[in-house]
Amino acid sequence: MARAARRSPRTSVWLEDRPRPGGRRGGSRPSGLDRDRITEATVRLLDAEGLATFSMRRLAAELNVTAMSVYWYVDTKDDLLELALDAAFGELGLPDAGTDADAGTGTGTGADWRDELRALARAYRGLLVRHSWLSPLIGTYVNIGPNSLRFSRQVRRVVRRTGLPAHGLVAAISAVLQFVYGFGTIEGHFLARSAAFGMSPDACFRHAMSSVTGSAEAADVVQDSAELMAARGGDTVEEMWERDFDFALDLLVAGIEAMADRARPGTP
Repeated sequence: MARAARRSPRTSVWLEDRPRPGGRRGGSRPSGLDRDRITEATVRLLDAEGLATFSMRRLAAELNVTAMSVYWYVDTKDDLLELALDAAFGELGLPDAGTDADAGTGTGTGADWRDELRALARAYRGLLVRHSWLSPLIGTYVNIGPNSLRFSRQVRRVVRRTGLPAHGLVAAISAVLQFVYGFGTIEGHFLARSAAFGMSPDACFRHAMSSVTGSAEAADVVQDSAELMAARGGDTVEEMWERDFDFALDLLVAGIEAMADRARPGTP
């Protein structure tokens, strides 16, 4: 029996050379196009129509060019999605944090690391909510574009100032970023689904809760959830999310503080 063909690991668009004179696919450079314009159109389409329906042909129609014109600048749809992913991270508007060596010295803005970590977490959450197509791409590509790397350097710089031992830094970064990723992904997808139904988030939430309430099997869970939501406060879905996110983030910060205190010499 013949073995199934294996796919070769994909490289990154950031590791490939830019188009050679004459084009990757032959012919002359299409006029009026460049990678920035193509990337901007890709982000615009993904925001408007989602990831599932995105195609090179649809993008070409948006740009009013042929699909072959787009292929002059990128080889595959994956290239475009990777470019769009990094362009979205560019919205964070972060300054360069310098090299890792500089980041490890504790120098920088001088701001409290807790405030900086909260600000980065909120910015990352906002990005995931604005672009619901971003979540699946973050786990698909290596994310070594300039904007993604800038965000990564900023997070590492801040976490290194917490006082955690070196062996715990990666775990702390993962705890914060994966929490924000999960929270922002669910929030972004809920908002996108509400919009697809032509409903406000509050109306969509009420509809979902009323539907679940009709299930006898879920009655105990619904009752418990209702009591918990009443206790946390908030009149709208947005207010509930804000309170949940801030409280959960405070829990993470408090945990980092506690672990850093425990690691200090002389601590019993």
